[in-house]
Amino acid sequence: MIKRFFKAIGLIFVFGISLGSLYLVNLFFMKPISIDHYLGKEVVLGLLDSPESMTYMGVFDEYNWITKHNSSLSIPKHEDLEEGINDAKKSLDILTSYKDSSLTNNQKITKRIAMFDIENGLRQSEFFPYHDYPLNQVRGIHHSIISFMSDMHPVRNHNEAKDFIKRTDLAKNVYAGVLDGLQRQAAAGIFAPEFVYAHVIEQLNEMINYSFDEHPLYTQFMKKAELLEISEEELASLESQLILSIENSVTPGFTLLRDFMVSTEASANPHHGIWSQPNGDEFYKLRIRTYTTTDYSPQKIHDMGISEVARISKRMKEILVSLGYDEDKTVGALMNELNEDPSMLYEDTSDRKEIVIRDYTDMVNEATEAIKGYFHSMPKAPVVVKAVPEYIEKTAPGGYYQSPAQDGSRPGAFFVNLYDIKQTPKYSMKTLTYHEATPGHHHQIAHSLENDDLTMYRRFGYGTSAFSEGWALYAERLSLEAGLAPDLYDELGILQSEIFRAVRLVVDTGIHYKKWTREKAIDYMKAKTGMSDTECRVEIERYIVWPGQALSYKVGMIKMLELREKAMDSLGNKFNIKDFHSAVLDNGNPPLFIVEQMVDEMISEGLKN
Repeated sequence: MIKRFFKAIGLIFVFGISLGSLYLVNLFFMKPISIDHYLGKEVVLGLLDSPESMTYMGVFDEYNWITKHNSSLSIPKHEDLEEGINDAKKSLDILTSYKDSSLTNNQKITKRIAMFDIENGLRQSEFFPYHDYPLNQVRGIHHSIISFMSDMHPVRNHNEAKDFIKRTDLAKNVYAGVLDGLQRQAAAGIFAPEFVYAHVIEQLNEMINYSFDEHPLYTQFMKKAELLEISEEELASLESQLILSIENSVTPGFTLLRDFMVSTEASANPHHGIWSQPNGDEFYKLRIRTYTTTDYSPQKIHDMGISEVARISKRMKEILVSLGYDEDKTVGALMNELNEDPSMLYEDTSDRKEIVIRDYTDMVNEATEAIKGYFHSMPKAPVVVKAVPEYIEKTAPGGYYQSPAQDGSRPGAFFVNLYDIKQTPKYSMKTLTYHEATPGHHHQIAHSLENDDLTMYRRFGYGTSAFSEGWALYAERLSLEAGLAPDLYDELGILQSEIFRAVRLVVDTGIHYKKWTREKAIDYMKAKTGMSDTECRVEIERYIVWPGQALSYKVGMIKMLELREKAMDSLGNKFNIKDFHSAVLDNGNPPLFIVEQMVDEMISEGLKN
C-alpha cells in the first residue's frame, strides 16, 4: 500500500507537469467532491496497477524514473479476483451515494455508464471467473507479451533498452501466474475446445524452438537497438543480456504453458459453443449485454442476422447480375469467383507487401480529404499502414487498428494481414481502409483521445465494441454515401463487409446458443459471403474463443442508422450530418443507450431552433 501511495505521488507529478493542472493532486489529497473526481481517481489507480497501460498511453514515459513502469509487467495472482470483487462492490456503493438530484446531466450519464460497466464486470467475476480462455490462438497471453514488447515498449535510448530486458526477465513469472489460473480453470471443469489445443500447442512449440535470428523479441529489439547512439560494446552487452533473458525466462515460460496444454489435451472440450461449459447459457447472455450494451436475447439477435443477410444478399445479387455474372448462382458462389479472379488479386511477388501497403496508404489519404465535409473537426493524430507481424499473421484477422499514444509519440496504426495474398482482393481494400482508419476506428478513437472536454473516466475509463465497432461499420456505409466507392466493385466490397458482420449475428448465436458446430458455422459463412476457406476458418475460430464480441459490430451499426433516420425524420430540413456525428462522437466511447440519449437531445435542441 505504501509503495502504491508513493507511486501515486509520482504519477501526480507526471500528470501535473504534462497536463498543466492540479487535478490529480485534488484526487489524492482532498476528499472527492464530485463523481468525476472519484472516477478519475479510479482510472489513475487502475493505471498504477497496469504498467502495460502506462506504457501504451506514452505520456508517462518521460517520468519512468519515478514510476518505473517500463521495467514492470503485471503478474497474475489469484487474490486479484477477490480483491477485484470487493473493489467493485465498494465502487457501486459509492456511485449509488451520488444522488441524481445533485448531478449535472453529463454526470448522470457518467454514473449510468460506470454502474453498467461495474455491474457487468462484477457479475462475471462472481459467477464466471474462469469462462474465458486465456490461452487461445488469436488473443492468447503467449502472444500478448511478445506483441506488447515488440510494438509498444519504446527503445529510444539506452535506459529504455535495458528496461526492455528487465521486462523480458519477468515473462516466466507472468506465465507462472497464468498457469495457476489455468489449473484453477481445469479444476472447475472448463477446458478449451480441441482445435484450440492444437493451435496453441503448435504456436508454443514454434516459439520454444525459435532460433534467435527469427525470435520476434530478439529481432524487433535489435532493429531498434542498432539505431541507438551507443557504443558497440554497449550494444553487444544488450544483445547478450536479451539472449540470456529469452533463454532463462521467456522460453521456460512458454514451456510451462505448453506442458500444461499437452497434459490436459485429453480433457479438451469436444463441443465448440460456450453453452457446453458450466452455466454457459447465462454467461453468454452476460456477454451479449456487455458487448452489445443491450438486453437483446440470443434469439432476437439470430433473427436480426437472418433478416440482414437476406437484405444485403439481394442488393449484392443485383450488382453482380448487372456486371454480367450468372444470375443462377448464389451470391456466395459469385463472390468466391470474384475473390479468385486474377484481375482482383496482387501478384504473389517478393515485394507484394510493400506494394499493398503503399496502395492502402493512398486510400487512407484519399478518404481523409474526402470525408472532411461530414464532421465539424478532424483528428490531429496521423495514421500509418503496417503489415501484421509475421509471428501472428497465420491466425490474425484481416486487419486491425492500434490507437496513437496520448503524448503524440506514436501515430495510430492500421495493420493489414498479408500472409495469404487471396485475403487481399482489390475490391475489398477501400472498405477495410474506411473501417480501420478513416472515417472508422482512427477517426473515432483519436477524436476521443483529443477531446479535452471529456473527463478522465469518459476518455480512458470505459469503452465498448458496440460503439467503436458499430461506428467503424457505420463508417463504411458513410464512405459509400460520401462517394468514396463510386465503382460497383467497391460497393460490393462494402456490402460484403456488411454481410460478413450480419453473418456474425447468425453464426455467433448459432455456435453459442443454438449449438452449431465449428464446421456448420464455417460452411454458412462461406456460402453467404464467398470469403476464402482460410478467412472463414480463422473468423469462426475467433468467435468460438471470444463469445459475443462479434455481435457488437452489426448491432452497433443498426442502432446508429436507426438513430440517424430518426433524426432526419424529426428534423427534416434542419438535419445537419455534422451535428449528428458530433452527438455520436463527442461523448467518448459510450454504451448504445447513451448514444440514443445524446441523439434525442440533439433532436430536441434542433426542434427548438
